[in-house]
Amino acid sequence: MTDSIFSSLFSGTTTLSASTFFACIIAALVIGTAMAAVYRLGSRSSQSFLVTLAVIPAAVAMVIMLVNGDFGTGVAVAGAFGLIRFRSAPGTAREIAAIFTAMGVGLACGVGYIGYAAAFAVVMCGAMLLFGLTGFGSGGSDEHQKKLTVTIPEDLDYSTAFDDLFASYTVSHKLVNVKTTNMGSLFKLSYDVVLKPDASEKRFIDDLRCRNGNLEISLHRQESRPDEL
Repeated sequence: MTDSIFSSLFSGTTTLSASTFFACIIAALVIGTAMAAVYRLGSRSSQSFLVTLAVIPAAVAMVIMLVNGDFGTGVAVAGAFGLIRFRSAPGTAREIAAIFTAMGVGLACGVGYIGYAAAFAVVMCGAMLLFGLTGFGSGGSDEHQKKLTVTIPEDLDYSTAFDDLFASYTVSHKLVNVKTTNMGSLFKLSYDVVLKPDASEKRFIDDLRCRNGNLEISLHRQESRPDEL
């Protein structure tokens, strides 16, 4: 039973029949749609990208079947199709991984290994969900990752001015940008910070206000840049 599930629909024949063609295309569409639904659970995505992710396996499977067994040509053409999405607009590393996963599913469906395609999709979608739920590689919960902008007078030494506050309220902090403002009389500092789980944002801001002379302070959630890998 297991061998039949994971065997190729093209076993013993080199002719592409209508029933085999539709079985591969429909399977690719179903698996692609399931992958798009899982991808949507873990991140914010545009409708156009989700639709693209759903149909790419079927498109790749079609290319593989039409090259009539020339696997090398099929991979080259399918790669060109997969990269069209990123020709004009850069994608995130997560989007690129999803595209290549969808292409892998399409390649498996195109050579008739629908069972392997489904198993591969299940494993990859499970891995994406697990990594998203555990915050793998984030260095901390997204909820606690913040962007802090503090305005200080020019006579305040910003290199050490807030060290004790960062030690009390944050797990980690990094100064990412310094610029002058108001004709050079003020500095505007930008930090990437990870707040401690039990830290009070209001008390943190109040303590910063006492230190910077009640000048402007901004604390908001970090947003990933669309071109960031």
